[in-house]
Amino acid sequence: MNPSWCIATGRLFLRPVWGGDFADLVALKADPRVFAVMLGGVRTPTQTAEELAADIAFWGKHGVGMWAARSRADDTFLGTAGLLERADGRGMALRFAFRPEWRGQGLASEAALAALRFGHDRAGLDRIVAVARQDNFASRILLGSIGMVPCEEFMRQGVPMVTFESLRGARRTMVELRGIEPLTSSLRTRRSPS
Repeated sequence: MNPSWCIATGRLFLRPVWGGDFADLVALKADPRVFAVMLGGVRTPTQTAEELAADIAFWGKHGVGMWAARSRADDTFLGTAGLLERADGRGMALRFAFRPEWRGQGLASEAALAALRFGHDRAGLDRIVAVARQDNFASRILLGSIGMVPCEEFMRQGVPMVTFESLRGARRTMVELRGIEPLTSSLRTRRSPS
């Protein structure tokens, strides 16, 4: 693994998924509270193994992909966040999924923002999308809070969906207005206020 692909935020350490994450990924992806509404639904261990292999290969080919989000305090697995190409041609997409017991603490927002910054600033992606069910207000609010804006609505298997996008220059403007510094190093830690 390339160490420059790792990211540290205030509370999280994001590392590209690897074989050592398999048991945590199986538990996450088998949990209907997390994956029942995801494209493809709840995963079996075999499906999770196939996706993990594909995620590792994607990192090798594109220098971007899915991260395991772990607590910086004790290395507890909290969930995943990252960027993958959408099969429907909408583009490189931000994705995130956190264990239910870790929701409501801003951790998914922290991970999603770090992934978005990495995609624009480090991987050079001009446009990043994210897709949420129209009735998934938590994800829609999270996406808006990190500067993504709705750009399209469509139906997937009879379910209304909303596509959000982040454009590199527009995202920087939103982030700068919010007073957030872009990531400048893969293992950046938060500066204490001066």
